[in-house]
Amino acid sequence: MAPAIQKIVLNGARDIAFNKLILSQANVRRIKAGVSVEELAEDIARRKLLQSLNVRPVLDEEGTETGMYEVPAGGRRYRALELLVKQKRLAKTALVPCVVGDASSGTSAEEDSLAENVQRQALHPLDQFRSFKALIDKGLSEEEIAARFFVPVNVVKQRLRLTTISEKLLEVYAAEDMTLEQLTAFSVSSDHARQEQVWDSLSRSYNKEAYYIRRLLTESAVRVSDRRAQFVGIEAYEAAGGVVMRDLFTDDHGGWLQDPALLDRLVDDKLKVEAQAIASEGWKWVSAALDFKYGYANGLRRLVGEPIDMSADELAGYEALKAEFDALNEQYDGADELPDEVDERFGELETAIAAFEDRPLRYDTAEIARAGVFVSIDEDGALEIERGFVRPDDEVAPDADAGSEIGGDNPGAGVRASTSQAAITVGGEPAGESGGAESEPEEDALRPLSERLIIELTAHRTLALREAVGANFDTAFLAVLHVLVLNAFYRYASDTCVEITAKSTGFTAQAPGLKDTPSAKAIGERHEEWQKHLPEKSADLWNALVAFDGDSRQALFAYCASLSVNAVHEPWNRNKDRQAHADHLARAVTLDMAAVGWVPTVENYLGRVPKVRILEAVREAKGEQSAQLIDHLKKADMAAEAQRLLADSSWLPEPLRTREMSDEELDASAGDAGDEDLPEFLAGDIDADEGADGDPDGELEHLDAAE
Repeated sequence: MAPAIQKIVLNGARDIAFNKLILSQANVRRIKAGVSVEELAEDIARRKLLQSLNVRPVLDEEGTETGMYEVPAGGRRYRALELLVKQKRLAKTALVPCVVGDASSGTSAEEDSLAENVQRQALHPLDQFRSFKALIDKGLSEEEIAARFFVPVNVVKQRLRLTTISEKLLEVYAAEDMTLEQLTAFSVSSDHARQEQVWDSLSRSYNKEAYYIRRLLTESAVRVSDRRAQFVGIEAYEAAGGVVMRDLFTDDHGGWLQDPALLDRLVDDKLKVEAQAIASEGWKWVSAALDFKYGYANGLRRLVGEPIDMSADELAGYEALKAEFDALNEQYDGADELPDEVDERFGELETAIAAFEDRPLRYDTAEIARAGVFVSIDEDGALEIERGFVRPDDEVAPDADAGSEIGGDNPGAGVRASTSQAAITVGGEPAGESGGAESEPEEDALRPLSERLIIELTAHRTLALREAVGANFDTAFLAVLHVLVLNAFYRYASDTCVEITAKSTGFTAQAPGLKDTPSAKAIGERHEEWQKHLPEKSADLWNALVAFDGDSRQALFAYCASLSVNAVHEPWNRNKDRQAHADHLARAVTLDMAAVGWVPTVENYLGRVPKVRILEAVREAKGEQSAQLIDHLKKADMAAEAQRLLADSSWLPEPLRTREMSDEELDASAGDAGDEDLPEFLAGDIDADEGADGDPDGELEHLDAAE
């Protein structure tokens, strides 16, 4: 016969007057946590006491019950009731439901207190979500729920956001096959099919990080910080029916716009309106786009405008801003750190002053009629307007009579003469001669030379020019400079007989933000400055270059030559010597990419390489200890933190570093540094001249020119 199982006897419950209760010193809760006593008192006042107090009889020295009861478990509820009594909202003799423990049991009051707190399990997030949803369905608002349960409204919103997640994924989470962090990452999208598709694909992958889930779900969405969103404005986007998805569980920087097609249409519509307004100024064309590739204005002539003077009111405002800026600057001169409000005011003043100094330009009306404007959006989402570009086809045709005669008095007429001559005979017929029946030419009449004869004569002239230019550095330099300037500033111009072509890469694989780099801006400014000093017509260029002094020619030559530099890695191009020569150039100009403004960011490097590369960069720049501080972070957080660490480090990735010369190259360079022997034909001439008595005919002077 099986032994009888001893039955458990539960402690009895009864109502005890509040003034018969005292808080036990055996209560283990000492630290304030969770809902405050004040909030709990308000909850008890509204819905009464939901959980009884756990009490034990207080015994005297002889072990006899005194009629008082101590509260080892339920101390916060006791304090809340005590507060209601003090507020006269509860009678001190009010009956309180209690579970009375046996003072002679085998457990202590401390055990009772500890067990009640340790054995308690917090409500599962899914249960909390379903409870909040049930209250919402009954008509309560998120704010009312938060007020009733003394939790932040954002907590209620976070739990209710789980309604956007597929029920299938909720079941996965309930089965503890997914973490809460992973689950909440799915809330950035309300497309249940896409959520399930992403989870299925991740189930076969080692990477199930929350940031990666968000990236997959938002890869077709647009961040609020995107310049298109900033340009259009979130209010306009939402007014057009667009939806902005927010991530309530992490810092989402404003969220994601879920309809990129709608956003792009709004961008185009707004750009069109802006372009129409600019076109009303009288420009011949306006080209509007989200962005233009680097070099988009190559070959176009830039008009030189005159800044519009400030009005009296504008000048007064400008002077007031400058005075405030100078006063603040003097007040905080030498301060290690500026107060936030002062630093913010400095920024506002700098922006306002820059707006005054960046004056609009006034252009000639006739020039406006044949020029155009580029309209785009800058990296901050602001409208960027570049006025005054003339296309080659819109240039005014040069005077047909000017410089059309070879050998004329004008020393710069030679270039135009060659162009005019090329147009004189077309198909062997003189240009400009009217058709119709031709009269029989008189025997002694002056007739055009035949094309064959002209070809033969000009061949002789070409060889003579080559020999003469080859012996005159200054003219050769000027001729090459002339063709380089034509290529750089007068696209499609043919005003030269020097057949040298300087190619300029178009950067087909456009790097993000390339046209906004300090180098690109400096090149643009240099181009505009030279444009001001060059004539409008390519036919006038030779004379202008002749008039330049030597320093100006050299500076212009350097600029034009620089435009042909191409150190871009091109996978299809197997010419490895290009990068080696780029190193030579970099060493010659002491190029330091960090000094010219390149800084590693999430966008241009850190977010596009694996974690091992990020750690390598931090380790090289800041040391092993700094690398260890971030090696546990997730990829996105690691990239962001690395950007902060590397901000002032001057660290560069390998492709941006200038390679040092090898020992063999140094030896070769040292060997080449010695005096080189002159070509034999020149050395022979010098020996012959030195053998004569002095230099009676001034031959050495000509040899210097030849060299």
